[in-house]
Amino acid sequence: MPGSVKVVVRPEASASYVRAISTGLGITLKHMVKPKKQTQQYPDEKWDLSRRLRGTHRMATHEDGRAKCVGCGLCPTVCPVNCIKLIPAEDENGERYAAVYEIDEFRCIFCGFCQEVCPVEAIHLGVHYENAEYSRERWVYDLERLTEFEHPFTALWDPFDPASE
Repeated sequence: MPGSVKVVVRPEASASYVRAISTGLGITLKHMVKPKKQTQQYPDEKWDLSRRLRGTHRMATHEDGRAKCVGCGLCPTVCPVNCIKLIPAEDENGERYAAVYEIDEFRCIFCGFCQEVCPVEAIHLGVHYENAEYSRERWVYDLERLTEFEHPFTALWDPFDPASE
């Protein structure tokens, strides 16, 4: 059963456009007299950010300052854009560690898969978002730079915790 068809009558060639112009001017005047929103003065004033904001990566460390990464290789495997480079190694005690760990923040899409898949909770996304560099090479964060960061970690979403909304 076909639906109903609405017939639209076109205006005649002698139609006046004064009504359309006055409607447009009325909308313009309404926006001119509406109270304006105040602009945020960015460096001095900052927004309250969500606890789950996914920003710059950060590597968790042990008490002695070593990175927690055990070089399992899960984070580069799960990364959808291949921005993580990991070369594992073993020390004389047989413990695994990351000899080379680099994240190309320029390529990263901040999906958080690396944080979710890490079995020892070594790599985290932080709440830091103010990144500026002068060259592309500075966007590749090595293990030393990742452990230097002091910004807080991103909170993971817990469906059973109402505070994680």
